Amino acid sequence: MDKKRIMIVDDDPAILRLLSANLKARGYEVITATNCEESLEAVQKDFVDLIILDLMMPKVDGVQVCRRIREWSDVPIIILSARGDENDKVKCLDLGADDYLTKPFGIDELIARIRAVLRRNKIDDAAPSRAAFRSGRLKIDFMTRKVTNDGKEVKLTPTEYKLLRELALGAGQALDYRYLLGKIWGPEYKTEREYLHVYIGHLRAKIEPDPRNPVYILSVPGVGYRFRSAAAD
Repeated sequence: MDKKRIMIVDDDPAILRLLSANLKARGYEVITATNCEESLEAVQKDFVDLIILDLMMPKVDGVQVCRRIREWSDVPIIILSARGDENDKVKCLDLGADDYLTKPFGIDELIARIRAVLRRNKIDDAAPSRAAFRSGRLKIDFMTRKVTNDGKEVKLTPTEYKLLRELALGAGQALDYRYLLGKIWGPEYKTEREYLHVYIGHLRAKIEPDPRNPVYILSVPGVGYRFRSAAAD
C-alpha cells in the first residue's frame, strides 16, 4: 500500500519535529511548512493526502490558509488550535476544514483523527443497493456518484456526497444525529453535532431552491434529519 503523504503547517519548530517524528514512525510520509506562503506553494507543487494546519500563525493565520486552499483543492484539512471555542470550530468547518482538534492533544488522538478523515475521503467501492434516486428535480446516480439538480451537475466533496447518499438511501425516515455522525464521520464523532449541522448547511446551500426553507433535507427537532421521500413527489 502506498504511503500517505501528510503536510504539517506550523510556525513552531518543536511542534513540527514532534509531529513529523510520530507520523513517520507510523508509516506516513511527511513534508512541512512554517507559514502560509510555504504551505500554498508546497500544496500546489507536491501532491498531499492530508494537511495538518495550525490555526495561530503570524501574518497569515490558518483560517486564511484554509480559505485559499479551498478555492481550488478538496485536500482534507485538520485544524490544530489552542482555542476550543465552538464558534471557531464552526467557522473553520464552514470554510471547508474536515476536522478541528484542540490543543493539548495526544498523538494517538491525532492519529485516530487522521485515519478517520482519510477514511471519509476514500472512494467507497461498495455496490449501491439501488442505481439512482430521484426527488423532485434532484437526481443522485449512485453508480457514477453524480448529483444533478434541475439537470445541472452539483459538485460535492467526498464527505458531502456520503452524507447526501446516506440521507437519500434512508429517504422518508428520521435519521438520528448520532447515527449519521457515526456512519459518515466514525464512532469517534457521535457527539460532535456541529460537524453534522455545518455539512447539512453545505448540502442545503448546494441543492435546495431556498436553503432557509428546505424542501429536500428536513430537520426533525430533537432527533436529526429526514430526506424528502421520492414517493412524496
